[in-house]
Amino acid sequence: MLVFLSALQSGGVTKSSNVGAALIEMLHTATLVHDDVVDESMERRGQKSVNALWNSKIAVLVGDFFLARGLQMATENNEMSILKAVSDAVQEISEGEIEQMEHARKLDITDETYYEVIRKKTATLIAACTKCGAISAGASEETVQAMYEYGMNLGIAFQIKDDIFDYEKSSFLGKPTGNDIKERKMTLPLIYALRNAPNAEQKSMMKLIRKKYKEASTAKIATEFVHQYGGIEYSIKMMQEYGQKALEALHRLPSNEATPCLEKLVLFNEQRNK
Repeated sequence: MLVFLSALQSGGVTKSSNVGAALIEMLHTATLVHDDVVDESMERRGQKSVNALWNSKIAVLVGDFFLARGLQMATENNEMSILKAVSDAVQEISEGEIEQMEHARKLDITDETYYEVIRKKTATLIAACTKCGAISAGASEETVQAMYEYGMNLGIAFQIKDDIFDYEKSSFLGKPTGNDIKERKMTLPLIYALRNAPNAEQKSMMKLIRKKYKEASTAKIATEFVHQYGGIEYSIKMMQEYGQKALEALHRLPSNEATPCLEKLVLFNEQRNK
């Protein structure tokens, strides 16, 4: 959808747009399958994940197949510009996953590190969608850059929203609430709450995360901690700021029939409950 809307915004949907959309879909599926292996998640969108149905070895191979098939599709159609954009995204996604795992081990993540990780892990894929759409339409460099910035900021807002869900009282996502804290992922709601909590409570929470993060009770305690010290409100504010940045990038381009749809995607992200 993002590829096609971005192409329409940038000049029109072409055969290259179809190739770009298929390539992105293959890449996205590959990253989801691999992500479930890394996170040891047993569910994806309310259904059993590939690694839950079979095992992690098969899941890795399935993800590899989707990735290879998508890249092959691009070369068969001689879409080198689109292939480069997606290849850059694959590299960034891998780097982001590794960086997140490293910081989960050290528990040393800051706001700046958090944004760098989610930019690479999530936003770069959405930015690849909007960039490929613009490229496929034969758009100017300025238009491609504007659509890339729209996608990047929308992607950051999207990930912040996902991270807020993990501290909700119930989950709509097909994954357990508190999953991030159990995996020692320091996301924005918790980072902010830790920064604003009294020193004694901050140390107590960090000790709990280090020693008992796999216990179910830790997720409940962390959720209450994040709500108490304003982590949810702050994260909502930052999500909305990045959504506004996405709209500002979009509005640098002439308005057409795709513009209202791309605007509504920003609002949809803010209001979604899954």
